Amino acid sequence: MDAAHLPRPVSMSLSRTQQHALARLQHMACLDFTGPQLIEPVLHELHQLIGFDTGVYFHPDADGVLDAYIEPSPAREWMHRYFDPQMMVQELKLVRYSLHDFAAAVRQEHGVLAMEQILQVSRHEFIRSDFYNELARPSEWQDFLSLVLRTPQGRGLGSLKLCRKPGASRFVSEEIALLEQLAPWLARALQPGEMDAQGSVVQDSAMLVATAEGRLLWTSPQADRLMALAFGLRWYRRSELPPALRFLLERMRSVGEGNTDWGQAPELPQLDLHNASGWFSLRATQMAAAAGSGEDGCHNDRVVGIHITQRVARVAHLLPTLRALGLPQRQHELAYWLVRGVPEDQIAKRMGISANTATYHRRQIYTRLGVQSRKELQAYLQT
Repeated sequence: MDAAHLPRPVSMSLSRTQQHALARLQHMACLDFTGPQLIEPVLHELHQLIGFDTGVYFHPDADGVLDAYIEPSPAREWMHRYFDPQMMVQELKLVRYSLHDFAAAVRQEHGVLAMEQILQVSRHEFIRSDFYNELARPSEWQDFLSLVLRTPQGRGLGSLKLCRKPGASRFVSEEIALLEQLAPWLARALQPGEMDAQGSVVQDSAMLVATAEGRLLWTSPQADRLMALAFGLRWYRRSELPPALRFLLERMRSVGEGNTDWGQAPELPQLDLHNASGWFSLRATQMAAAAGSGEDGCHNDRVVGIHITQRVARVAHLLPTLRALGLPQRQHELAYWLVRGVPEDQIAKRMGISANTATYHRRQIYTRLGVQSRKELQAYLQT
């Protein structure tokens, strides 16, 4: 089922802000790029429609292993513990099925479920559990809605959790019904497409320093944040380097073996990762150890500088930029397609408007943003 044939959500009694958010969600389902990297703009619009404090999207990665995107929140600092084997054992005492068995969630979860429908214990018992006190409470979760997203053929794409913190009101039936209606649109927007790293832009970069044996020597808050985004929640032992990075360092050591001047060794291996937060490249360079940096004052530690770069899809970068402009919805959509390089006559067909209407709104966009051409518009919105 393509986006044109998706059922239209009933607008109910939505405010103007909510109607704009609904229109933008529908637009995202019709884009030329879809996938988990659109989760940030998707959650942003959901916040306008359904009040919640933190959104989380669990989904299988390219290898079929569970991964998760968490909005910036206390939960992002704590939820890596969800992948700790001891925490997994605690969870299974409380729930009917765990997201660690995503296939079971797809089989058993249909429609929007409230927290009580997933728990196999009472809410009171859940709040008294170690799982709640060691994970959910510091993450500021006390209530949530859960929705497994599927393709029209029934294949599970991921599980969306909308969470509220202690003291917040409970989710009501109208909110549940609206999320239920949005499910096909959300699934279409988040359905994985081609992962084209060439259609991306640099978002951030940082550096950390370790010995070739894997002992971390120096990092920074920026590097810690990018490492957490790159390696995801499965990196639950945060005091240690991720296994994939430690394996990379083992390969580095083999490259450096037999070189008397370690600073002139061949180029070291590179690690490339991708997930809902973008593409990550970890490139290593050999560094001379600083005097006294080795254990017990030894100067012969082999030191590696690890550069980590995050790239995001151009569309994932463009949507928040467009959103910040506050354009009317029709101009918002038209500006998107202009930046994406679609001919104006095709844009008019996509939007179901006349060529004259498209031209009128293009001129309005140019005047509002102070640009004279499509090229200038692209430069304005992609920088």
